[in-house]
Amino acid sequence: MNVQRHGTDAAPSFPGIAGRAADTDAAARIPAQNWKEITDSGYLRLFHPRKIGGTGADGPAQVAAMEALARACPSTYWSATVSALLCANLISTYGDHDTHARLLDGLLSGRLLAAFAVVETSAGSDAGTYRTTVRRAGPSGGGGFVVNGEKSRITNAPDADLAVTLARREKGPGDDGPDWCLAFVDLRQPGVHRYEIPRMGLRGMPWGGLVLTDVQVAETDVVPVPLDELSEGMTWGWLLVSVAAVAIAESALAASVRHARDRVSFGRPLAHMEGVQAQIAESRAQIDAARLLARRAAVERAAGRSARTLIAMLKIYATEMAVEVTARAVQIHGAGGVTEGHEVARLYRDAQMNVIGAFASNRLREQVAEAMGLGPAVYRAFDWLRPSGLGQDPVGLGGLSQQAEAA
Repeated sequence: MNVQRHGTDAAPSFPGIAGRAADTDAAARIPAQNWKEITDSGYLRLFHPRKIGGTGADGPAQVAAMEALARACPSTYWSATVSALLCANLISTYGDHDTHARLLDGLLSGRLLAAFAVVETSAGSDAGTYRTTVRRAGPSGGGGFVVNGEKSRITNAPDADLAVTLARREKGPGDDGPDWCLAFVDLRQPGVHRYEIPRMGLRGMPWGGLVLTDVQVAETDVVPVPLDELSEGMTWGWLLVSVAAVAIAESALAASVRHARDRVSFGRPLAHMEGVQAQIAESRAQIDAARLLARRAAVERAAGRSARTLIAMLKIYATEMAVEVTARAVQIHGAGGVTEGHEVARLYRDAQMNVIGAFASNRLREQVAEAMGLGPAVYRAFDWLRPSGLGQDPVGLGGLSQQAEAA
C-alpha cells in the first residue's frame, strides 16, 4: 500500500483499485485484480490478533486502512470488509479458534469470501420476524443440522463461499439454551440457491439473496448465541458502514474542491464564490467530526470495550452526513454532477446505501434513546382515556351520558 495525504492525516492508498472504481461500478463486478491487491496488502488481516493470523493493528490504524480502501472503491471495500472484519470477527468471537481455524485462515488469506446472512425478504431490523431455522438432521440425514430459509439483500451472497447465518433453533425437549444461533454454512453444496438484486448504489458489490433448502451444517458449526449478546458483535458492521460514509464524503469533497478551482463562471473561479466556499467549509467540518468519532469508537472496540451506543451515534451521523456532503458536491458540479458515469453521481448513489445498510439509522436513534433511559421502543397496547383520568372518573364521559339520558 502506498501512502498519500488527504484531509489532515496520512493514510495508505490503493491506487490500482481507485483507478478501476468507475469500471467496477459500470460493470457491476469487482475485478479479480482488486482482490489480489487487497490480499497482497495485508488488509484482510488488520482486524485480528496475531494468535489467529492477524496483524494486531490498533484502532486508528484499522480506521485509516478502512477509509483508504473505501475512498478507492466503496463497493470493493464493502465486500472485503464485511467478510474480513464482520464475519471473521463473529466467527472468532462466538466460535472455537481450534475448530474454526480453517474458516478464519480462509477469510484472512482471501481464499474464502463470507456473507453475513441476517436480513430476510420481509424482515429488516426486527429480528423477531426472522424465519430461517436450524434443526437436527436426524439419523437419516447423517447427523449434524440442516438450515432452511431465505436471506435477502445480503452483501456477498451471489459470490460467497461461506455464510455466517443468523437463525432460530428448533429446540428439543429439555433444551433450555438460547433461541438463536449462528450457523457457519458452506454455500458450495446442494440446496443453496443464489440470486442478485439490482440496486441504486454500491453496484460493484455482490448483493442479493440466498435460498437455503435442507442445507447441511456440521454440529460444530452451529453456535447457540443469545440475541442480546450477538447484537454487541454486530456493531462491527455499524462501524464499517460509518467509515465507508466518511470515505465517500471525503472523495466527494475532494472532487468539489478540484472542480471549484478549475471551473470559471461569471469571470471568476467557483472557488471564489462565497456560497461555494460555505458549502465546502461545512463539508470539511462535518467530515472531520465524523472521522474523529470513528477513531474514538475504533479505539474502544479494538480494546475489547463495549462501544455500542457510541458506534450507533457514529453510524447515524456519518451516514447522513455523507448524503449531505455528496448532495453539495452534485450542486457544485451542476449538470455534470447528475450525469451517469460522473464520479460525484456515483458517490451520491453509494452514500444513500450506507444510511440503510447494516442497521437503519431511524432504528439506531431509538436505541440511543433507550440507552439514555427513555425505555424500549416496543409497541404496547395503550388506552388513551386512562392517562387523562376520564376512564376512571365516574362523572366523566360515562357519567355525563347518563345524566343527559336522565334529563
